[in-house]
Amino acid sequence: GTRDAVAPGVPRGTLLMPGARSEALSTRLAAATATLGLVLEARAIERLVELSELVETWGQRSNLSAHRTAEAVLDRLVLDALALGMQLPAVRSLVDLGAGAGFPGLPLAIVRPETHFTLVESRERRHHFQREALRQLGLANVSALLGRAEQLDPTPHELGIAQAMGPAAEVAPLLLRWLEPGGLAVIPGSARPPDPGPVEGAECPEIRSYLVPPGGVARTLWLARRAPA
Repeated sequence: GTRDAVAPGVPRGTLLMPGARSEALSTRLAAATATLGLVLEARAIERLVELSELVETWGQRSNLSAHRTAEAVLDRLVLDALALGMQLPAVRSLVDLGAGAGFPGLPLAIVRPETHFTLVESRERRHHFQREALRQLGLANVSALLGRAEQLDPTPHELGIAQAMGPAAEVAPLLLRWLEPGGLAVIPGSARPPDPGPVEGAECPEIRSYLVPPGGVARTLWLARRAPA
């Protein structure tokens, strides 16, 4: 059938065949990532678009995300994740606590196939979506865990992210538990930086600011290293 597209340059209400809509999403994604200085392979773009469309499909029958269309998912979740990723070093392993529908973990896993990702989520529906996305996208570098981060046995990772998981003062100590000594803890924030205050076991805390295309939305990060054992 056809779908109601909201792609850039296409009048609202115009009907596009699904293939044409995917192509419009791919073009939009490639243009936005170019402003980040990020050049993606065609397969990565294809997977990111497929992920956006999958969130839309699941969202039609469940409350998976506040973003209901593939276009909104691409703009608000995928590009947000990729812009965040540009602020992060290359690592062997990364844990995403409170991963929700898989953001930022899944987009980062698509563009970083050399890194192993662990997604931790306590809500079953979102966990099942993650598993379905891994199957459909053919991502072999991701493990999806069901449970609360504070109740699971933490495994050490080189980098940990906890986005929109709760108050930074509560999240930061939990995040450190999932890191190896010297590992990097990252708490993303809006234009207003996260402020966990002093965190026992955290070294060299810093705040970093960056912009997310296509609109140049301001974002911040709190970063710190787990102290050596």
